[in-house]
Amino acid sequence: MQWPDQHSSDETPPFLEKLNPSQRSAVLHTEGPVMIIAGAGSGKTRVLTFRIAHILHKGTDAFNILSLTFTNKAAKEMRNRIEKLVGNEAKNVWMGTFHSVFARILRQEADKLGYPKTFTIYDTEDSKSLIKSIIKELNLDDKVYKANLVLGRISLSKNNLLTAAAYANNAELTNSDKAANRPLFGEIFKTYTERCFKAGAMDFDDILVNTYKLLDTNPEVLNKWQHKFKYIMVDEYQDTNQVQYMITKKLAAVNQNICVVGDDAQSIYAFRGANIQNILNYERDYPDVAVFKLEQNYRSTKNIVNAASSLIGHNKNQLKKDIWTSNEDGDKIKVVRNPSDNDEGRKVASLIFEDKHSLHLPNKAFAILYRTNAQSRAMEESLRRQNIDYKIYGGVSFYSRKEIKDLLAYLRVIINPNDEEALKRIINYPARGIGATTLTRLAYLATTQNIGIWEVISRANEFPDISSAASKLSHFAMMIVGFRGGLATKNAYELATEVSKSTGLMKTLYEDKSIEGISRYENTTELLNSIQEFVEDDESEDEKTLANFLEKVALYTDDDKEKDPNRDCVSLMTIHASKGLEFPVVHIVGMEENLFPSQMALMNRNELEEERRLFYVAITRAEQKLYLSFATSRFKHGNLLHCEPSRFLGEIESSYLDMSLSSMQKPSQFQGNSPNPVVFKSEPTQNTRIFTTQKPSVPLPPEDPNFVAADISELKNGDAVQHQRFGKGIVVMIEGQGDSRKAQVNFEQIGMKTLVLKFAKMRIL
Repeated sequence: MQWPDQHSSDETPPFLEKLNPSQRSAVLHTEGPVMIIAGAGSGKTRVLTFRIAHILHKGTDAFNILSLTFTNKAAKEMRNRIEKLVGNEAKNVWMGTFHSVFARILRQEADKLGYPKTFTIYDTEDSKSLIKSIIKELNLDDKVYKANLVLGRISLSKNNLLTAAAYANNAELTNSDKAANRPLFGEIFKTYTERCFKAGAMDFDDILVNTYKLLDTNPEVLNKWQHKFKYIMVDEYQDTNQVQYMITKKLAAVNQNICVVGDDAQSIYAFRGANIQNILNYERDYPDVAVFKLEQNYRSTKNIVNAASSLIGHNKNQLKKDIWTSNEDGDKIKVVRNPSDNDEGRKVASLIFEDKHSLHLPNKAFAILYRTNAQSRAMEESLRRQNIDYKIYGGVSFYSRKEIKDLLAYLRVIINPNDEEALKRIINYPARGIGATTLTRLAYLATTQNIGIWEVISRANEFPDISSAASKLSHFAMMIVGFRGGLATKNAYELATEVSKSTGLMKTLYEDKSIEGISRYENTTELLNSIQEFVEDDESEDEKTLANFLEKVALYTDDDKEKDPNRDCVSLMTIHASKGLEFPVVHIVGMEENLFPSQMALMNRNELEEERRLFYVAITRAEQKLYLSFATSRFKHGNLLHCEPSRFLGEIESSYLDMSLSSMQKPSQFQGNSPNPVVFKSEPTQNTRIFTTQKPSVPLPPEDPNFVAADISELKNGDAVQHQRFGKGIVVMIEGQGDSRKAQVNFEQIGMKTLVLKFAKMRIL
């Protein structure tokens, strides 16, 4: 190995001089279990990069290092940085996402689980398509058995290592399905599992589950990989789920040189199955762990860092840390009050316009973050009026477009003819006279004969039920077999180009001269370009096979999308999508109760604390300036709703906030259990409404099943009431008539709430 500095492996490499003391300590401690708690903007990527470089410098073979990330983008960035430090040896480190690394292992070992090494990876759309087919075959109501819901429940089960058989034997789960009027969910799960296996396909969750199964049931395989990976590093450990946790624990059992890096304060993916307890309980798993805390924030101003810390301090379940920065104080965080969501959009656009010119910043210096995608509408309209270019992140992925998936489906069938979802997609596209009736018969024959659809097609002349389409099916089979012959003689680009032309796919797209048709043709051309780039990429160590290209595409995620650095546009995205990014100026919009925190998160402490962590992530995206805005009314489902400011605003210490744009006041003294709570007051108008969050934020108790609501038609100001979930309170104001009659109630536990009396589960005391 040639080192740029030409130092021997016994000497401390000079690149470590670039680290602060905490970072340096974390890098130098290479042996045994390590946990690096990395606060936002604290340089965790640098620490991971230098740590791997240092291990290499000490003489460890790069092939014995495993580094797991959550996005290909993060892995690529780390590899490039390591390469600058140590040279080409960085290419040999086993580095990538959990899914890409474990898929690589499965390619070598899949036969031990009964899968072909050319197994297909199903994306979400493939999985949904298969589930819809199963629901249809079982004659079930697709409005009750919604494909999204079914797939989500299957995914959650797999991530908790619950097989279809174990699910069927779990009385609690099956009883829950019966209560939800979905008694056959277990049957769908079982059939889905069998069909994927029969098709030689794994979905994203299977890649993890099957890796665990492989290691758990094959001692010799486990021993092989345990001894191969002498050093294991896991990035964003707070985002790992149960199966990821179990796999890494197994792999590290021999050498115990496992280093996890993460920040419990940025754990925001519980809905994907992430388990924050993995990082909170890490010291229980490894009692002799060395813990390092990266607490210096290099990204944000003091006001932003301190505001974020004062907010997250309200969470009970956390690893204590003292985040600080030597950056300048910067502007206070501006809280902006707006009469409506449309007014909020106009105000945000106006503030961006002003800051652009006063601070001489480009559009790309700004980001607008929101809790839900639906909030983007008002922002988009207002930015267009101001002639400010913007881009929404989280739209349709390039690889999810129909025309792209069509060509990819052909390539998938060439690699694995048993891939039934891809096969069904292309068998009659472009049209070749093989209609839905024939496809139904093919599926029926495959089921009754206990063979795959491809085998039925290959033996079409043997089945009288499809005799009318036998000639067309045979022609299709011969075409696929011919393409498969090219796998040994053509590279990925040559074969893909041949397929796109010989099938008539490109001709079909070219003949559509509509704007959409031209776009589809250009997109398909771009796909071929990407395959050519893959083939000609000299820096990649991957073989230039079609199978490797398809695996790369299958494991591509929205998180890997690169922003176009040359396009000067404001970024609009959900807070979840913003994780890992940073911007000079950030607007966080929709800071209202039941929106942020979400109404769905008010039932227990764990969910509320995750919402608070989500807000923490949003705040820490900002480098120089931060705006927090809310509306006092917002349209939802066609109805105008009165809104209350988010409790989270009241949890930030007042000294870090600028209330000049909010028509609010901040008390100067400590009140209640929350330091410097916000007292929200609207301007004194005829319809003055007061919103208080002086009470400390508390999780709401679950609804009392024994509670009996009573007639509240005679409710009046000053009445004492009890609500099924909010507890006891006093009626402050009643307004409206009939079904629109509302009451503002000041509850003992949570402060002010506005309730529509028609729906309020309440009684007068």
